[in-house]
Amino acid sequence: MNPLKELLTALGFLTRLAPARLVDHDSISACMRWLPAVGLALGLIIVLPFWWLGLFEGRPLVQAWLAVCLNLYLTRGLHLDGLSDVADGCASHTETERFWAIVKDSRIGAFGAVAIILTLSGQIVLFSELLAAGLFGGMVWCFVVGRGAAVVLGFVVRSLARPGLGQRFMDGAGPASTLFATLFTLAAGFLLTPAGGVLLAVGFVVVALIPLYYLIYTVEGVNGDFLGACIVIAEVAAALGLLLLA
Repeated sequence: MNPLKELLTALGFLTRLAPARLVDHDSISACMRWLPAVGLALGLIIVLPFWWLGLFEGRPLVQAWLAVCLNLYLTRGLHLDGLSDVADGCASHTETERFWAIVKDSRIGAFGAVAIILTLSGQIVLFSELLAAGLFGGMVWCFVVGRGAAVVLGFVVRSLARPGLGQRFMDGAGPASTLFATLFTLAAGFLLTPAGGVLLAVGFVVVALIPLYYLIYTVEGVNGDFLGACIVIAEVAAALGLLLLA
């Protein structure tokens, strides 16, 4: 599978930025290293109308709300669904069998709903602050670092992957793919935002993901929902880190 086809498969599966018919389900694991590139494409499409075109200039809350809505549309809310499942399972019970039974339940519970509300409201507040501070590149990078973090997490915990689509993704998180994704994420960060912001954002992301890491070992497994939760948590944590320098 050539790199372009891998990237198109990742875009088609994870977003609306490429037609779903281009997704090669037999080679889905090869998409893992391209997650940060998907984040870069997504971030640029979301932020450029405000950055280059000045859409709703001077109204950062409106811009942030539109950005969050566009993100939800382009990703089909895929990662938020994972976050809500993990939140429901974690808040209801961390006993292994009970946890996974709750995670597999398609119905959303109270804790899942709260997690989604807090995340969406948090994104609107944080993105509006980034936009008000003129950190357009930093906002783009939040989408990159969220997906880069998912690759690193997948590499660290892939031995605990449960059967399913998430496992097929994590099978692609080998040393070479993880190194590529990490370097891509850092390079994009240093190009889009001040170096100090990159370091602070990475630090915030690491700290924010520690509870998720320990939860994986507590429930003795990891699936695609955890990768989605990782992406959303890391996006929010990166925005917090960048704002310390604003």
